[in-house]
Amino acid sequence: RTSLSALCQRFYTCISLCEPKNQPSFLSSVCGQAPLNTKIVGGQASLHKITSGSHFCGGSLINKDWVLSAAHCFQNTAASNVKIYLGHHLQTGSNPNEISRIVTRLITHPSYSTTTKNNDIALLQLSSSVTFTDYIKPVCLAAAGSVFGGGTKSWITGWGKLNFVDTQIPNILQDVQIPIVNNSVCNKAYGGIITSNMLCAGLNEGGKDSCQGDSGGPMKFPGVYTSVSQYQSWISTQISSDLPGFISFSSTESSSGSPSLLLHSTFPSHHPSFL
Repeated sequence: RTSLSALCQRFYTCISLCEPKNQPSFLSSVCGQAPLNTKIVGGQASLHKITSGSHFCGGSLINKDWVLSAAHCFQNTAASNVKIYLGHHLQTGSNPNEISRIVTRLITHPSYSTTTKNNDIALLQLSSSVTFTDYIKPVCLAAAGSVFGGGTKSWITGWGKLNFVDTQIPNILQDVQIPIVNNSVCNKAYGGIITSNMLCAGLNEGGKDSCQGDSGGPMKFPGVYTSVSQYQSWISTQISSDLPGFISFSSTESSSGSPSLLLHSTFPSHHPSFL
């Protein structure tokens, strides 16, 4: 993966795709109005354990009070031990546009399976509402019925390890671009465990990947991921007011990029051949 500077050159102008709610999409909220070397993903969240102060998962701001993440991030971590950072660029160093919140409520999907990782989705309620800025904006969510065809390009971001042998995470927020893989192809590669609630992405030849620490953030690939479009009803039920922006997306072939948010789900350390 590379740092976000190159990505931000492509997406400097922020344009909302979530009218009438005026919530920018993942791609359109990549860059705040700031010098190139300090631009960040507007909806990206860094989840830290309060006891250790260390980053352990990603997340995505979906409205002023809620962050979306992955349920498996909290199998061994209580909500009371989580602090969420927004407007975050460096894990160590100055983040002048950063804010933080503690978590007052954790809602994991009632049908989440620790074995199969199906329904790997969680909502985190913030201790106080967030004021949106050029650096902190909510992402859009893929609406129910959205279709992501094989080859659709996507961008993922996070502070996960840069390779499987690293013991430390990178200090600077990273990004990588990879294509979606058809679920039928992915299901064969994973031995028949892929469900309709999951998405796959990556390259058959490898070389680009997500890794430990990326879980929960926007557009997590490759591997197996929770398809947020399958959970529009559940998310809306849990967040009864100020609903996130949902947009429909349909692609049957390679495109310039998805304007929707997807959620990392499972198997970030496995990369089978997609044949």
